[in-house]
Amino acid sequence: MQILPEVPLLDHTTLGSFLARRFETQSEKLSDIPHPSQLKDAQKGAERLARAIRNNERIALVGDYDVDGVTSTAIVKRFFDLIPYPLITTIPNRFTDGYGVSKNVLERLDADVIFTVDNGINAIEAAEVCNARGIDLIITDHHTPSDTLPSAYAIINPKQSDCPYPFKEICGAQVGWLLMGLLKQELELTINMRQFFPFLALAIIADVMPLVGINRAIVKTGLEMMQSSTLSPFVLIRDFLNRSAVTSEDIAFQIAPRINSAGRLEDAKIALDFLTAETTEQAYHQFELLTALNTLRKETEAQTTAEAMFHVNPEDSIIVVAGEHWNEGVVGIVASRLVNHFQKPAIVLSIHNGIAKGSGRSIGSVDLYSLIKSQEHLLAKFGGHKMAAGLSMAAEEVETFRHGINEASKSVDPADFIPHNEIIGELEHEAINFQLLEVLERFEPYGEGNPRPRFLIRDAEVVTVKLFGSDQSHSRLELRPSCISSKTLELIAFRRTLACPEDKKMSCSYTVNKNEWNGRVSIQLMVERIF
Repeated sequence: MQILPEVPLLDHTTLGSFLARRFETQSEKLSDIPHPSQLKDAQKGAERLARAIRNNERIALVGDYDVDGVTSTAIVKRFFDLIPYPLITTIPNRFTDGYGVSKNVLERLDADVIFTVDNGINAIEAAEVCNARGIDLIITDHHTPSDTLPSAYAIINPKQSDCPYPFKEICGAQVGWLLMGLLKQELELTINMRQFFPFLALAIIADVMPLVGINRAIVKTGLEMMQSSTLSPFVLIRDFLNRSAVTSEDIAFQIAPRINSAGRLEDAKIALDFLTAETTEQAYHQFELLTALNTLRKETEAQTTAEAMFHVNPEDSIIVVAGEHWNEGVVGIVASRLVNHFQKPAIVLSIHNGIAKGSGRSIGSVDLYSLIKSQEHLLAKFGGHKMAAGLSMAAEEVETFRHGINEASKSVDPADFIPHNEIIGELEHEAINFQLLEVLERFEPYGEGNPRPRFLIRDAEVVTVKLFGSDQSHSRLELRPSCISSKTLELIAFRRTLACPEDKKMSCSYTVNKNEWNGRVSIQLMVERIF
């Protein structure tokens, strides 16, 4: 039996005070963004790009196929279009090229200078190829560096141990944007770098960067600018969402999965063409493709998740599962589903031609990257950061890897496995009103580092449970909290099929959200966890 947390009873005033305390020690001003010259090698990289532009050299950009990588590519491409200067742009295909700037990708690039966004920190072989061909390779990345760095012309990554940039938790798009800011200075241009904030907001939210400090300032401003932007992709996003204001959760749950689906199932160029569309018609066409791919992604993910469940060893602290010919593009999402279901870190691998390749997701404070690194001797490649990583190995090593990483996890503090989904209190029924929504909206955007407040319902009577949706995969609950006699609350559990408990009692955590439909605003309670 699960022990329910002891939490206070909250009213609007105490809730507001609690949320305000989250930001007492943080500065959230755009003026606090550290100067890009503080990034190690950034000045060197900007000077080399400026020289290449002045000398009319061929410049190529290599991006990545997730939202951060595609958005990084879109920012740089749009910047070069403003100069204007021709830029060779490529995003590797997950299935034919693999991850990042690889030997494969370099074979089709004819350039004097190649620079990366959101990848390259482990591109040791690619750096050797570039050196042999007389190409200057500039790496911009934000993933955790290995002990050995590529022999590149410049490496711009705030996570390098000797990089003085004070804010380490930034995404790939931010690193690329900062480099473009220095390039602007080198070329003495008048480009307004604030115009890229909507793109940065998209990348920061999608890559689950902590929404604190400068990240929070950029996302807040970026979302506001998104609301009035005349750029085709954001006009389309507004029309699609049909809301009075775009929120971080709209981006996280509605937009980012669509942009991600291109690289997961087909080719990320579909998403890049959406983010760089010049007309609303072009943006609409690309968004239709992304929506269709996202529907297919959801079907593929559901099937793979069901299969992965059968492979889980419930005794393991770190879940490691592998399956023949699982779609490489969905294994990261499947890992997230397993994390949510088992409340443990999970690694999901797809086996093709004797190679197991996949992704891992963490929970709480567990440093998944370090645990994977402890098994480096078994791996062909790996990279990522504390909460998410990618890796590959020979298929016959999977079982040894599973045993090894679980052995290594025994040294992790058990408290690190506790998920960061703190329940902050209970709400009186009368407190769940539009005034509560106003209090919550004051502290947006919500996301990593500033989670939407979770509240507790304790020992409620279950009045009804109904399934809904085209595939009956969502649940609508009617609960009567024990503290009141007749009034009931309606809660929604997305992607969960629930049944009425035998004793007709339920305790759960939930969030309070604003629901807008056809111009009508209502309060929606979303189930987070059932105890």
